[in-house]
Amino acid sequence: MIDRLEKEVDMLERHLQVLRMVIENEPIGIVRMSDETGYAHHKIRYSLRVLEEENLIEPSSQGATTTDQTSGFVDELDGRIDAVSTKLAEMKLDTTGEMSQ
Repeated sequence: MIDRLEKEVDMLERHLQVLRMVIENEPIGIVRMSDETGYAHHKIRYSLRVLEEENLIEPSSQGATTTDQTSGFVDELDGRIDAVSTKLAEMKLDTTGEMSQ
């Protein structure tokens, strides 16, 4: 049950790392991202596809670039991560086996 969550968090971390690289280096291609992150090309390609489906990046002949929606997403990101983190913290079990509140 938790294994799936850990895998999703790892994938989200990769997607956000790829997004950060696009923001800081646009336009940027798959080969450079793969070289700098150590992720395989297919993993970078998948992250780029996810980010494109979310309208956060768009392809160009020189590499991936940000969209008009990127800055709004980035502005809200910390708050959304904090909300999920709080929710996870509330789900912790205390030593008596009850949910903490």
